[in-house]
Formats: sequence, structure tokens, C-alpha cells
Amino acid sequence: MNRRDIIAIGGSLGAVDAVRQLCQGLPGDLAASMFIVIHVGAKGNNLLGEIFNAQSAISIQTAVDGEVLRPGHAYVAPADHHLLVMGDRMRLGRGPRENMARPALDPLFRSVGVSFGPRAIAVVLTGMLNDGAAGLADVKRCGGITVVQTPADAFAPDMPMGALQASDVDYRAPLSNMAELLVKLCSEEAGPAVEIPENIRSEVAIALGRRADAETTARLADPVALTCPACGGVLSQIKQGSPLRFRCQVGHAYTAEALASEQEGSVDEAVRVALRIMEERIVLTQKMAEDARRSGRDAAAALYEKRLNDSRTYADVLLKAIAMP
Repeated sequence: MNRRDIIAIGGSLGAVDAVRQLCQGLPGDLAASMFIVIHVGAKGNNLLGEIFNAQSAISIQTAVDGEVLRPGHAYVAPADHHLLVMGDRMRLGRGPRENMARPALDPLFRSVGVSFGPRAIAVVLTGMLNDGAAGLADVKRCGGITVVQTPADAFAPDMPMGALQASDVDYRAPLSNMAELLVKLCSEEAGPAVEIPENIRSEVAIALGRRADAETTARLADPVALTCPACGGVLSQIKQGSPLRFRCQVGHAYTAEALASEQEGSVDEAVRVALRIMEERIVLTQKMAEDARRSGRDAAAALYEKRLNDSRTYADVLLKAIAMP
């Protein structure tokens, strides 16, 4: 019998504790290989495998490029690498960041969908923004099973909610029931194989490190009047799937929600730089006005004082913009 035997799981904010709790509930004879992605940033120390393994009946370790996957074992993505599953081996990709993250959930989910189709189970746990939503929908398109932590049960509900909005998810469950659900799903026969969409294969190749040239980008997406915040290149809107997503020719990928969040940070930083420049201008203009008064140049002093008042008004506007929620 062809059973579901591949589990891909991940999250961000609050996910370390969530995965620890989930792994504690899994039996040592779990008839599946499990792959874990948590947003750890580019400079993590790759200690999550040891942390999870210490209190788990299944063996958990940091993923190694080229290693053959084994049932009853779980593998954690190392810092600054996408974790992909290609056939019966793990691959660590240095492709562009997706939703400002590497490792990101979407590449893992797509890779297990491409490699295993209906044998794959993809799980989104707690986290901010909506990384994983597009990849979860792609697993569904490949015939796999999708699971989402109940948003009300999540430490940060954004990622579960984003996943639920992006596609018809098969199961939602609180963390306390998640291990039991996964064991049940692994005991069931997998569904029939389906044809894997070519665009999903292309995005897996990009995460692995293949160059996202103009021809590849044109097949996946249509150019729009938006700029990639990572490299300044033109963004293109992904043609198929949900949620609304964008890629640049370098390969950086964003959901609309992640892009808006990144742009908001860029705008905030630009306003702070403008405020600093305006405050320096106030100091300089004040000194110029004082110097003109001492030199008896009253007309020049009056002009500098007007500029000084204008600069203070502009600075107040910028300060209020920064303080806005």
C-alpha cells in the first residue's frame, strides 16, 4: 500500500516551542520522514536539531546536503539555506530569499510536492506574515495533504490564517491534537498521483540556486510597476496560484503581504533619515542666523530665521509620521 510518509512542517514566531511540543507527541516508530523549517535568520548556530532531539522519541538532526532520508527521522533546515527534498535525498539550496527568509517554508513545501505528490503532508504552524501559504497551496496542487494549526491556538496566528485564506486546507487542528493527526494521516493510503505543474518545478529549481533568467521569469510571471526591495529590480506578478505573489529576475520572492511589510519598513527608515537631515539643517540654519545677527546683516538673519521656522515645521510633520501607528 502506498502510504503518506513525508511530512514537511514549519513556522516562525512561536514555532520553536510548537515544534518541540509536537515532536514530543510523535512515536519513535513513526513511519515517515519529517522536515522542519523555522525562520532562524542567516547567522543561526544550528542548535534546533539538538534541542528538539533531546525530548523526542524520533531522531532529529540538522539536515545535511545529499543525505538520504530515513523513516522515523526528522531533519531541521540549517541557517541561511533552503531545505529541499529531491527524490530520496535532501538538498540545501542557496537560492534567493523568499518572503525575506532563507530557509523559507514555501521552497520546502514545493519540493516535497514535486518529489512525493500524494505521499506528502505539509503543515503550517504559528508565525507572522504568510510564508508557507503559497507552498501549502502548491502541495495541494501536487495531490498532497495540507494541515494548518488552528489560528486561535497559535502564538502568532498570521501564518495559519494566511494559509487558510490561500487554499482549501484539508485539516486544521490545535497543537495538542497535531501529533495524533499526523500519525493517523501516515497510516492512511495516499491518493492517486497527479501531474505536477511545471511552474512549481521551476520555483523549486530557483530555490536550489538555478538562475532565474528573463525567460524563466516570463514563464512564471508578468512584469508590474513594482521594485524588489532586496535588489532594486523589476518585480513580476506570479501568474498562477494563491496568494498574490511576486518575483524579480534575481529570484527574490514575496507574497503581497510580505512585500507590503518590507516596503513599510523601507518607508519608515526613509522618513527617519529625512528627519535626521532636517534636524541637522535646523542646527545649521540657526547658527547661520546667529552669525548674521552678530555681523549686522539683519536682512540675511531674517531670511535664515524664516528658513529655520520652515525646517522646524517640516521636522514636526516627519516626527508625527514616525509616531503614527
